Amino acid sequence: LGREKFHKSQHWGFCNNVAMLVGEDKPGIGGEPLPGQKLKPKYSVFPAGMGSDAPAWVAFDKQVLSFDAYVEEEVPDKNQELYRIRHCKIYFYLEDDTIQVIEPRVKNSGIVQGTIVRRHRIPLPPPNEDEYYTIHHFNINTEVIFYAQRYKITDCDQFTKNFLRKMGVRLNPPASRPDDPYTKERQKILDSMNPLRPYERIDTLKQFLEHDGHVLRFFCVWDDPESMFHDLRELVLHYYLSDDTIDMKEITPVNSGRDAVPLFLRRDKLPKYAPTGLYQPGTITARTVLNVFGNLVGNRGRYILDNRKTGAVHQEFYKDGDLKIGEVINVWGRKILLCDCDEFTKDYYRTKYGIEDFTPVPYKTLPPPKPEKTFPPYTGFGSEEDSLCSCKGLLPKPPQKDFKKFLEKDRSGLESNILRFLAKFVTDSPVDKDRKFIICYFLSDDTISVYEYTQRNSGILGGKFLERGRIKKPGQELFKSEPSEYFKAQDLFVGARVCFHGHNFLLVDADEYTINYMEKHANEFSVADTGFILKKLKDIAEPRSREIRQVFAATDPEHTKVIAYEPFRNLIVSITDGAFSEHEIMTIGRYYGVKEEYETDLHLLLAVAQEQLKKNSFENFGQLSAVFVYNDREKCGVLPYQMCRTICKSFKLPLADDLLEAVLTMFEDDNKQVEYKKFLDGLNWRENQIPAFQTIRLPLKNEDDWNGQPPSLPFKKIKYLPLLDDLFGKEE
Repeated sequence: LGREKFHKSQHWGFCNNVAMLVGEDKPGIGGEPLPGQKLKPKYSVFPAGMGSDAPAWVAFDKQVLSFDAYVEEEVPDKNQELYRIRHCKIYFYLEDDTIQVIEPRVKNSGIVQGTIVRRHRIPLPPPNEDEYYTIHHFNINTEVIFYAQRYKITDCDQFTKNFLRKMGVRLNPPASRPDDPYTKERQKILDSMNPLRPYERIDTLKQFLEHDGHVLRFFCVWDDPESMFHDLRELVLHYYLSDDTIDMKEITPVNSGRDAVPLFLRRDKLPKYAPTGLYQPGTITARTVLNVFGNLVGNRGRYILDNRKTGAVHQEFYKDGDLKIGEVINVWGRKILLCDCDEFTKDYYRTKYGIEDFTPVPYKTLPPPKPEKTFPPYTGFGSEEDSLCSCKGLLPKPPQKDFKKFLEKDRSGLESNILRFLAKFVTDSPVDKDRKFIICYFLSDDTISVYEYTQRNSGILGGKFLERGRIKKPGQELFKSEPSEYFKAQDLFVGARVCFHGHNFLLVDADEYTINYMEKHANEFSVADTGFILKKLKDIAEPRSREIRQVFAATDPEHTKVIAYEPFRNLIVSITDGAFSEHEIMTIGRYYGVKEEYETDLHLLLAVAQEQLKKNSFENFGQLSAVFVYNDREKCGVLPYQMCRTICKSFKLPLADDLLEAVLTMFEDDNKQVEYKKFLDGLNWRENQIPAFQTIRLPLKNEDDWNGQPPSLPFKKIKYLPLLDDLFGKEE
């Protein structure tokens, strides 16, 4: 018999070509079990073809089956109880078939509770201790044995029921869970027990949890009658909503002569002042007790709690509903006036009590006006700003410059931020009458420099006439306390008369950059604001609208709807009686002017471009052509305009931007593509030199190249009908 049992449990096998005995769990050839062999599953076997192909530790991660169970435990050597019912939870972890048993903790149970069986795989009871519990061993209203301890499963949660049904397990009906007799008996005793000591439960936890950290803040004032000068003392009252307590803090002004204390009133409930005065200590208590036996039983008394509070003195305390702006509260005999509160307090009273009037009570007297600082007059030494800084402090500091304005208005690229005007002397002297000057105003630091235009055979050397610096306006006292006024950018415009150190100038023209800058910043320069000028002209000319229409119509006898600039200027001067400056008239003319379109000759453009390339000794046309051919991937002979411009700029072609753009535009086709071969042949002054041509002088766009001559206006004719419609409305 023993030999037969040995052969059933062991059989021969080969390992590394060595014959040896192996365990009975090893299957036969092809994984098929041997005759009489029963394979034991290592883990729970789930139905094939259901769910994903992921392993169990991934598919069932954080999925646990929960069962309600109890265990009956004998209690020897105790008369109060013979057995004990202990309720517990059994958790079955699907990912690795581990089991954990936890007993919920019961207050004052007297036994160790919590984790009874730690999480691990639990073996089956003998004689199958070589196997482990799987999911198929669990069902409702069944018993399981963990280490000789029998657990009765009574119920499970809904997830566990659904999972077991999907596994094909037929669930039993739930079983009733018995109560522990000893725990039940003790609960009866506790319910019928009355405390012998005075005890009254006052629960304020809900109020604390709802309003913890919520504080109402009021600004108060106390007129102290005992102070020598009856000065008002400012206080801040804090009302804590979590426990209805109040504290107060005094705001001590600077140099008030009072000692600063942490709190004016420490945090506590503030009682309302009783008509009979303050109560004696011990009169008011939190609870009322009764001496049952008095002095009948020796000196030992029996006390019980008086639930009816016979003879108790009820004291009222200040609540949040008692605090309002304008109310006077009694703080231990001191009359405190509530004058104002913060925004949180206003929102609280607006929400809870519906109060909308939070008008503060004025209590502060207006401070006396600060005496105006007077500075001594300028002494004449140094600049006015430097002398003024020595009067503002004991330690003299150099005057601060407007560095932000300097960064914004300094020269940046093509933006020079310099306003240039053409000026002449206002004089009757025949020698000085024809002298021309260029006035430059630097926006970065409000400085002005003046250069005289050189004229042949005038007998006067040109060049720098006035060093760059800030110029004071004339007619100001030298030694005075107020700072002097200097010329600003708004003081310079076409037609303005200015005086620089005794020299009177008349500004007769400005370059294109200056005019464009003033029109772009029309909010700073009223003479360039079209809307402001039209409103000013409308106020003057509206009473004579019909007469003015007839005058403009008479100026245009051929009904071309346009007139020349000079007649237009004369009409505006006659209408306004000289109230308009030349710059304002020019602004209207530029707004309603007809801009002339110049048709540029290709032959002329190429001649100018070749002349510039020849002066700069540019002959590297071969490499430039190779770059164009390299960028032409499709070998179609054309490239986009922007790409051609980028290639020329990267190759540092010595041509001005506007000239380069004009030449490229001439070689564009209908699809905005540039024929670069023709473009390069036109620029090649070595092979395709254009004969000499007559130079045509055009107004330059770059303000740095302006030579001081009055530039020709970009318009010669004015559309007067739109002007009349804007002034007087459309004529019916």
